[in-house]
Amino acid sequence: MPLYRIGIDVGGTNTDAVLLDQTNRVIHSVKVPTTENIETGIFESIDQLLAKSSVAQSAIKYVMLGTTHATNALVQRKDLSRTAAVRICLPAGRAIEPMFTWNEALKEAIGGSVYYLHGGAEFDGRPLYSAELDEEECFRVISRIQRTGMTSIAVTSIFSPIFNSYEKAFERMVKDFLGEDFPVTLSSEIGGLGLLERENATILNAALVKVIGKVAAGLEKALKRYGIAAKIYFSQNDGTLISLQTAKRYPILTIGSGPTNSIRGAAYLTGLSDCIVCDIGGTTTDIGILAKGFPRESSIAVSIGGVETHFHMPDIISIGIGGGSIVRQENGKVTVGPDSVGFNITTESIAFGGTTLTATDCLLALGYAHIDSPACDPSRLHSINKDLCRQALYVIRSELVKAFNKIQTNQAPLPIVLVGGGAMLIQGELDGHAIIRPHNAGCANAIGAAIASVSGEADLMLPSAGKSREELLEVATQHAIQKALAAGAEPSTVTIVEIEELPIPYMTSNIIRIKAKAAGDLCRTPVHQFLDIGPA
Repeated sequence: MPLYRIGIDVGGTNTDAVLLDQTNRVIHSVKVPTTENIETGIFESIDQLLAKSSVAQSAIKYVMLGTTHATNALVQRKDLSRTAAVRICLPAGRAIEPMFTWNEALKEAIGGSVYYLHGGAEFDGRPLYSAELDEEECFRVISRIQRTGMTSIAVTSIFSPIFNSYEKAFERMVKDFLGEDFPVTLSSEIGGLGLLERENATILNAALVKVIGKVAAGLEKALKRYGIAAKIYFSQNDGTLISLQTAKRYPILTIGSGPTNSIRGAAYLTGLSDCIVCDIGGTTTDIGILAKGFPRESSIAVSIGGVETHFHMPDIISIGIGGGSIVRQENGKVTVGPDSVGFNITTESIAFGGTTLTATDCLLALGYAHIDSPACDPSRLHSINKDLCRQALYVIRSELVKAFNKIQTNQAPLPIVLVGGGAMLIQGELDGHAIIRPHNAGCANAIGAAIASVSGEADLMLPSAGKSREELLEVATQHAIQKALAAGAEPSTVTIVEIEELPIPYMTSNIIRIKAKAAGDLCRTPVHQFLDIGPA
C-alpha cells in the first residue's frame, strides 16, 4: 500500500497543510486561517485535504507539524507554565541570581520563583559541597514548590554537562514526591557549559511545556477524529524532525522551525542548494540563506523572547511586512506595518468588507492579484487612492531589498526564491537578482516540514586518556546514529551531517566534548514503537 504523509505549518495568520505521496509529490495543499485554539485550524486543514483527495486515512502514516506557538508564547507572555528555577550550587554560585537579565513581565508570567540547593561540582568533578544531595533540604524545596502552585521545574547544577548526577538525583526526588508526570527539565540535557545561558534555556524550556502540550493535544485530537493512526513529528530549528515525545519534553527545540521549514521547502521545490529564500506571510517576512542544501546557521547565539541562550538558530532576518500589514499615510508619508490584521484579514481588510487598508488590498486595487473567495470583492477598493497603493508597494519592495543586501555575504548575487502566501507582494524582477517563484510556493513551509529528515544528536563529554581521537569520534557518531534510528530514520540513509570537537581547558582528567548530529530519511515501513532517548 502506498504511504502518504501530511505536513502542517501553523503560522500566526494561516495554517498551511500538504498531502504528499511516498515519492514526496504534492497531492493537495490547503491554506486556512489560524484559529485561537489551534486545533480548529488543524481540523479544517485536514478536513479539506481529505475532501480533495481519495486517499484512505489508513494510508497516511506520518504527520509533521511546524509551529510558531512556542515563540509567540514567549513574545506575548501567555500560556506559559509557572516555573520554579532550582539551582544546585551552594555554598557558591549565588553572585548572579537566575533570570537576572530577564524582562520583568516574562519573569512574572512564569512565576519567577528561585530556589538554591547545596551541591554541584567543580570543572574537574570535585564536589562543591558533598558527593550527594541533602534529601531533607531537597524535599523542603519540593514541598514549597508544590505549595506555591508551580507547574514545572527547571533544574540547573554547576558543570552538569560534565557531571549530571546531582540533577538526576533531584529529578528522581521530584518524581517520587509530585508524581512521574510532573514536568522537570534538566540543564544537562539542554546542553552548553556556560551556566547562565544554559540555565536560561532550561527555564524557557520548562515554561513552554504546557504550550507545546496544547499544540500536541490539538493535533492528536484532530487525527483521532479522522481516524488517522500516524506517527507524529515536530520540526525543529535546524530543518530536521523530532518525535512527538521529544518535542513535549524539549519544546524549546521547536523555536525557529517556521522559517526553517520555508527554507527547506524552497530547496525542495527549486532543486537549488544555494539561494536566498524570502518567505512572505500574513504578518512578517522571514529571509534566510540556503547554503549547501541546509539553512545557514547564525554565527551568534540567539536571544529568545529577549533572553540570551546558548542556542544557534538559522540566520534569519525578520521584518514586519506581510499580506495583512496595515497601510497608513501620515503627513504625506506612506508606511506599511509592522502591525498586521493577522488571521483577521478576512474580516478586517477592505476587500473583505472591513475598514482597514492592508498590503493585500493595495495589490487587489492595482489589479496585481486575484483572491478566489466569494467574500473578497475588489470593487470595494474603487475609492482607494491608486497612487497610495503604488507607494505602499514601493515601500515593501525597498524594505525587502535592504534585507536581501544585508543577509547576503558573497559577492555574486544569489537567486531569490519567493515563497509564502504573501509572495505576490513582490511584482516583477529585482535588479541584480534572479527571482524564482516555484509551483506550490504558497505552502513551501508545510512542504518543508513534510519532507524533512529525522535526526539524532549526541553531545558527550568523553575522557580521552588511553583512547585515540578516531575512537572518541566513533563513540559520538554511533550515539548520534542510534538516536536517529530510534527516532525512525531509514538505516541505509543515515549520515553524519555535523560533528564538532570542543576540548575543555583546565581539566586535569583530559575530557573532550564532542557534538555529533546524524540525519536520515523516514522509514518507508513505519514502526509504531520508537525508543525515545532525547537529546544528548
